[in-house]
Amino acid sequence: MIRHIVFFSARHKEDVEAVRTGLLALRNIPHSRRFEVTLNTKVDPLSDEIDVVVYAEFEDDAALAAYKAHPLYAETTSQVKPLRELRYSADVVAAT
Repeated sequence: MIRHIVFFSARHKEDVEAVRTGLLALRNIPHSRRFEVTLNTKVDPLSDEIDVVVYAEFEDDAALAAYKAHPLYAETTSQVKPLRELRYSADVVAAT
């Protein structure tokens, strides 16, 4: 299983909700076993620059590739990209 975790910061504080809402459209793409978009609680004061987190689980690399190839992925990216400052992504294989 692949865990796909993406961290976003909004360009402006007032754009955080628009980033979150925009990313929620990605849940309509098939291929993921689990999909969440959440606001960062910013409990850690040393790392509060991240505003929104996407967490998804995929059966394998092929499922993740199919997700990224879906037309809604490109559409969502084009809508959210102008609102975001940072985007960090990590894809990790889940321990068995």
